[in-house]
Amino acid sequence: MDIFDFVGSYKNHPVLFIGSGFSLRYLKNSYNWPDLLKKIAVDLTGSDEFYLDLRQASIDAKKDECNLMLLAGALEEKFNQELINDRNGKFKNINDKFYELSRTNKSISRFKLYVCELLKDINYKENVDEEVHLFKKMSKNISSIITTNYDLLLEELVDFIPLIGNEILLSNPYGTIYKIHGCINNPNSIILTNSDYAYFDQKYDLIRAQLISLFVHNPIIFLGYSVQDENIQNILNTIFRYVPPNSEQAKKIKRNFLLVEYEPDLKSAEISEHDIYVDGNLISINKVKTDNFKLIYKAIYDLALPISAMDIRKVQEIVKEITSGGTIKVSIADDIETLKNSDKVLAIGSTKNIKYEIKEYTELCVEYFDLIEDGNIEVIKLIDKKMKIASSNWFPINGFVQIVPDLKSKNKLTDQLNRKVSDEMKRLRKIKFPDGVENINDIYKSEDIVASNKLKAIAYLTYMDKIKLDDLKSFLINFEDKNTSDFRKLLSFYDYKKFKIKNIIS
Repeated sequence: MDIFDFVGSYKNHPVLFIGSGFSLRYLKNSYNWPDLLKKIAVDLTGSDEFYLDLRQASIDAKKDECNLMLLAGALEEKFNQELINDRNGKFKNINDKFYELSRTNKSISRFKLYVCELLKDINYKENVDEEVHLFKKMSKNISSIITTNYDLLLEELVDFIPLIGNEILLSNPYGTIYKIHGCINNPNSIILTNSDYAYFDQKYDLIRAQLISLFVHNPIIFLGYSVQDENIQNILNTIFRYVPPNSEQAKKIKRNFLLVEYEPDLKSAEISEHDIYVDGNLISINKVKTDNFKLIYKAIYDLALPISAMDIRKVQEIVKEITSGGTIKVSIADDIETLKNSDKVLAIGSTKNIKYEIKEYTELCVEYFDLIEDGNIEVIKLIDKKMKIASSNWFPINGFVQIVPDLKSKNKLTDQLNRKVSDEMKRLRKIKFPDGVENINDIYKSEDIVASNKLKAIAYLTYMDKIKLDDLKSFLINFEDKNTSDFRKLLSFYDYKKFKIKNIIS
């Protein structure tokens, strides 16, 4: 079966279960489990011989393979002792961090501090930009992410809330990253050695129950694992320990499973069934072998669901606020058009009656980049539904016209923006900005531009094609307060330069 047909049949938002292969695909500084341990051992001793000795000593005779948890435990013991004996040597910075934390009564392992050091940077490989961008876009259709990775790549890619350890319990599953093996932001949370896993198994029951609930109710897509991966085996063992393998519930879970397995240079993405044994029971799961992850991400992005996963989270947070005793204003209306804008609106009823979402023009400015990237036609159409945009308001209409070319208020709002940009440039040309200032960093470093003129300089230099639009976009995405006129003005300058010519041509 084709990947688009398979994913297109989903009725709920899928959950991603992400392993080390995902980070290895995109990052220069990433490791699978054995390579991470080997890297640390070689850094510690200067050769691979100590690692090879540890690996031999950690062979599980029954399985005829290395017990990596046991190896990690032995390596941790050796690493920590070596750093105790050599305070100011090669790993002085790790010892510095260790003693700094120890002075605040925090118990920490030097070994885990070094793991965090190795994984802290996000350095992308070449030629992954398009795939990474598509992953970001398709996250609108992802319920949540479960990962055994320690690094911060997922936090960099999606605006989800990371949860570690007991934070996972009873959490809102929508818009969440479950970091079940810990995170480099909390070195003590990292699950790596035999003692870590023993402790993890003791405390895992409630987390396990939460994950099983996700597996039952949502499609699960595994990325960055192979079918032989111990994590996959453990998950299936966990599920079918609680769910009878031949039950209807088990069949539903199997239908929901999709394992994406990396196959070098394979550009197709056909779904096949794969049989594996779990506790003596033969189970079939869906598998796709491919090197074309863009097809996977595009299939998820194209998934036509009535509401985005993040909107579900917002609604659940509103309900949580109401049930926890927040200030409530109740309004009952037969016609949603009669409602006035308020902080929050939760509409429940027939889809025949509920067709609109009430938004201020300022909200569209705050959500500008997401709305355009997602091609959110329905929200953009709200511009024509009694949205009050005064002639004095800065509003970036051109980008929205790219998505909905037949907006009724297009001509009025584009003329309005053109006039405002023209008038603003007349004012800005009266300010003498210093020569040689050609990017945002230069503007903020320049002592010749007073603080009150910094944003004006950005607008002026954007209009004069001195500032790259991608740099301005990054600046706007990270802008501290997006509910200000200053933000909307700069955004409108970006919009004017980015899209005005395209709209004239079209």
